[in-house]
Parts: sequence; C-alpha cells; structure tokens
Amino acid sequence: MPVPPVGRAPVPLVGRRCAPGVTEGQTAGVPTAADWPIAAAMLQFPAALPDGSATVDQDAEGWAASLRQVTRAGFDHVDPYDAWLPLADLSPERLEEFRAVLADVGLSVPAVSIARRSVIEPGRGEANLEYTHRAIDAAAAVGASVINTGLFQPLNAAQRRALWFWTEQGPVDPPDDPETWDLAVSRIRELGEHAATDGLVLSLEMYEDTYLGTADSAVRFVTDVGHRAVGLNPDLGNLQRLLRPVERWESMVEKVAPHMNFLHAKNYTRSEDASTGAVVTAPVYLEAGVISYRSFLATAVDHGFDGPIT
Repeated sequence: MPVPPVGRAPVPLVGRRCAPGVTEGQTAGVPTAADWPIAAAMLQFPAALPDGSATVDQDAEGWAASLRQVTRAGFDHVDPYDAWLPLADLSPERLEEFRAVLADVGLSVPAVSIARRSVIEPGRGEANLEYTHRAIDAAAAVGASVINTGLFQPLNAAQRRALWFWTEQGPVDPPDDPETWDLAVSRIRELGEHAATDGLVLSLEMYEDTYLGTADSAVRFVTDVGHRAVGLNPDLGNLQRLLRPVERWESMVEKVAPHMNFLHAKNYTRSEDASTGAVVTAPVYLEAGVISYRSFLATAVDHGFDGPIT
C-alpha cells in the first residue's frame, strides 16, 4: 500500500461534508460549504478487543476493518481519538503502518483528540504531559492540523457504574488555587509551543468542573496561556448534558467563539423544571438536541472559525 508523505503543515481541508450555516464564496483559504472537513470520531470503538488485547497491538487489517465502517457511513475524514487508538503509543514503524491503512481506506485525519490526560491530574500530571508531547508528534505524522486535549481526568468508580457517567460527580480541578491554575497554564503553553513547531494548533476541550468548565473560565484560561497556537474546543454538549443549572449555550457561544479553533459536535435533550429544580437530559442526534448547530456555527464563522469538526 502506498504511504503518503509525512506532513508537518496543516492538511488540505477537503472532503464531502459541509458545515451548517457556512456558504460558498468565503475568504480565500477558508473552507467552503462543499469542502469543510467533518470527521467521524472513533470514540465509540473500544480500545480493548474481545480477546483482551489492545487496539495498539492490533494488526493493520483490524484497524482497517474499524475504519471501513467510517467510510461506509460516508465520511472522508476521521479523528482516531486515543480512546480507540493511542497514536502516541505506536512505534514509528507501526505509525507508518497506520498511515498506510488510512491511505488504503481513503481517509484523512484533520484532527487527533486525546482524552482524560490532564496535565494537572494528581500523581499523573507529568506523565500526561509527556504523553501529550508524543501525541502531538504522532498527530503531525498522520497529517493532522489540530491536536485536541483538555483538563478532564479518568472516570471514577461511580461514573463507570452509571448508565450515563455524567450523572455522577467526577474529579474537580481545585478552585481558588492559583498555583495549580498557573501550573496548568504553563504546561498547556509548553504544549502549544510544541504544536506550533510541528505545524499544528492545540485545542482545549471544555468540560465540567475543570478550569475549562464554564465559558468565562475557559476564556480566562486560554487568555492566560496567551499562545497563538492555543484555542478552545467549545464542546458544549459536555455541559448541556449535566443534571444541574448551566449557562445557556447561546450565551456561551458568544463568549468562546472568538477563541475557537476546533469543535466536537454532539447534542442532548435538556428539560428543566423551575418549580422543583429537576433537570433531565439524554443524548440525541445533532438536529434533535437543545443546541442549534446551524446557529452555533454561523456565530463561530462570523468570528473567524475555520477549523475542522469532529
């Protein structure tokens, strides 16, 4: 199988998908409705196989079998997501093998997402920092233009037992702790500098109870980082699904859109009973949820967003 050349610059934004609210005739260099890159996330594919082995040790045909499900669904792009395949843990030879599989099945990788590798996780922060550095190099090697990470940590026991993990309380970044905040800012800035060197941008995923858990805090955080290659992934589905009061998504978009360089798009129903305080949410198709992505993306594009979508 032919192996495409290793890329260090952002990949061409090509494909069949279009972003709602985006029209033809945009500024030169900005994707149009015909070619905006929308990637399928591999998040729903497990990292552990039925026989107990890991996808990182799977053969090339095993990877291809999973990726062909993406092409059969009509996608030209894929976000490998390290919950399926941690590219950072592949040897150079196996990374080349993965690139060959991508070429063979006809998929490009505009973005690589990594999850639950917080650089301030107690006892694991330095290891997660080192892992993310390796993930940046791996993302560049497969031609990505974005590396996505965040400050959210592994699920705890109660979350793993729950039907929907977000209905149980997860880890919380220490509030009113300037030392931990500054450590997070410093380590993310370090990662942003590495990403820029590799021709990528670093995107920070918004997630509850982290320093990126509200629009105001996320904007403050990315402003404190202050690096041209670091922006926000306003994955507002992470927040709209919570069974607690949250800021309306429309208000959040207005705040974060100027800092947005990537997007995870998912949706949930949300019903609130003001008389009792009860909140009910459930995951649904994009068009059926509380977030209007046509309006969301129209606002984002008005603020200059031109990144890929997963």
